[in-house]
Amino acid sequence: MKPYFAPPEYHTPADYRAPLLHRLLPRAVSFYSGVLRCIVRAQYYAARGRFDQTELGNTSALAIRLFERSGARFHITGLDQLATVPGGAVIIGNHMSSLETFALPCLVIPWKPICFVIKDSLLRHPLFGAIMRAQTTVAVSRTNPREDLAAVLHGGERVLRDGCAFCLFPQSTRHVAFDEGKFNTLGVKVARRAGAMVVPVALRTDYWGNGRLIKDMGPVGRCRDVHIAFGAPLSPELPQAELHGRVVAFIRDRLAGWGVPTVGGAAAERPPATPGAAPEPPP
Repeated sequence: MKPYFAPPEYHTPADYRAPLLHRLLPRAVSFYSGVLRCIVRAQYYAARGRFDQTELGNTSALAIRLFERSGARFHITGLDQLATVPGGAVIIGNHMSSLETFALPCLVIPWKPICFVIKDSLLRHPLFGAIMRAQTTVAVSRTNPREDLAAVLHGGERVLRDGCAFCLFPQSTRHVAFDEGKFNTLGVKVARRAGAMVVPVALRTDYWGNGRLIKDMGPVGRCRDVHIAFGAPLSPELPQAELHGRVVAFIRDRLAGWGVPTVGGAAAERPPATPGAAPEPPP
């Protein structure tokens, strides 16, 4: 598949001007109308049994274009890193907002099918159920940590052997600050178990803020720059502590360069109550 954004990097053009209507609308109205448009598109194709990886990628690319119309400026680097990885890969990143689950698919799918960890309740959700069931996912209950851990380990190994890119957010909960102490080792454990390369990704996506009452309905545009950086692939043959340390160091250093604070101490060894889940659905 031809990449949606030409590697190795993409930046919103400095002279980009949104259509007049979007410049006249309040930023939040423009942004959330784009989110709604992507969801409706996904539902349309899912209801017809056509929401495959290609359509997921198309919807994701549309989301980036629509977010640019609301004022977001994207800076994406390392777009060619996945192209160098044979077979499946584990993508491990920090989890800042819902925006990354909309943006990541079109950056990954040209190279490999993408798989997220989701809450199993989303498979039955009246709004997102058909969309989730149409995709390759690994579902967790968020009620039994031991069963969830087994589901991620076994499910991740399965999709990696099928050549997928298995995307994990070890922080679990969305935070702007990068908390090393809550960034668990589950991602590298899955990679070592399956013998799959690890690709770290650093994300600054607080253009879409987290809401106080409804987390997915937060403020828009406090920081207009969206940064997504894929790192060089890392071998699963590295010792677990070294592999995890390299992932953490890549994310921490990139975030520091973008002005994002780091809190906490050394990365935790035990998995969190909800391992690596992406609680909000991809587009």
